[in-house]
Amino acid sequence: MVVEPKLLQPTFVLDYPIEISPLAKPHRRHSGLTVRFELFICGRKMANAFSELTDPLDQRRRLEEQVRQHNEKTAASGLNKEQENKDDDDDSYEVTLDEDFLTALEYGMPPASGMGLGIDRLVMLLTGSASIREVIAFPVLKIQQ
Repeated sequence: MVVEPKLLQPTFVLDYPIEISPLAKPHRRHSGLTVRFELFICGRKMANAFSELTDPLDQRRRLEEQVRQHNEKTAASGLNKEQENKDDDDDSYEVTLDEDFLTALEYGMPPASGMGLGIDRLVMLLTGSASIREVIAFPVLKIQQ
């Protein structure tokens, strides 16, 4: 929130912490970081890219930690199941391990990476829109007025 508005020129933010990049490969030289970048233009995120984590044991540890943290946060907030379904915040959904994905990783996954550059974000840049909701193509996701 502090940095993004100041990124006026095209800027690549590199090497994100493992805690916020659970599917990204660990950095070769810097412990606790991942091989990931995001492109910001005019203070807005335009692209996200990372090398996929292919180590099944590391992936399981990360996802188990993510589930544990989510469950602790949900328990601390005191929400019951009925409230969870009504709320629209980060605590309102269930987080579970994707055992099929983890099993597939155990069989082997070749090195992979990718970059996502959304057309919606590009349209935001070209039209000067402040919110992605202004340009999104799906009306059910737009805020009703």
